[in-house]
Amino acid sequence: MFEVIQQIDDILLFFVTKNLHTPFMDRLMIFFTTLGNSSLLWTALCLILLLTKKDRKWGILLAAALIAEFLLCDDILKPFIARERPFVRLPGYPDLIKAPHSYSFPSGHTMSSFTAATILYYRQKSSGIVFFTIAALIGFSRIYLFVHYPSDVLGGMLFGILLAFILVNTAKRCLIPA
Repeated sequence: MFEVIQQIDDILLFFVTKNLHTPFMDRLMIFFTTLGNSSLLWTALCLILLLTKKDRKWGILLAAALIAEFLLCDDILKPFIARERPFVRLPGYPDLIKAPHSYSFPSGHTMSSFTAATILYYRQKSSGIVFFTIAALIGFSRIYLFVHYPSDVLGGMLFGILLAFILVNTAKRCLIPA
């Protein structure tokens, strides 16, 4: 089963690498991946929500979610699965960004982005759709930049959405009045 997933990952990764790279796309994907570095964008949005009395509970929830995502992704899932990154397994491809040192599955950039986007979607559906689009671009940038396989990004999406769903529903039941 894992061999089939690896073969599909390789086909998709090579397709993106061979067919979508242009100087403009290189700059655009570096920009989007940078938004996901250290959850920069999501932390900034969290701080903005914390400053507004009306949205403070959402800022607290987003902060808790980002902390939980980091611990789950970087301290539990990545070391447990220990998947090598594409540039390690398949050297010789473009190195447009500094090589990450952690394992590959799941994509932390994608997981934090979809965790945040899901919470922001629950907060306000119209702006949440914008954040899902940004999250998808951050996830795609990780494939484009050859630091994650497509299944790493898919895993990050699913884990991020599930984590946010659990946290939002727990908060609704326990903390956030209806």
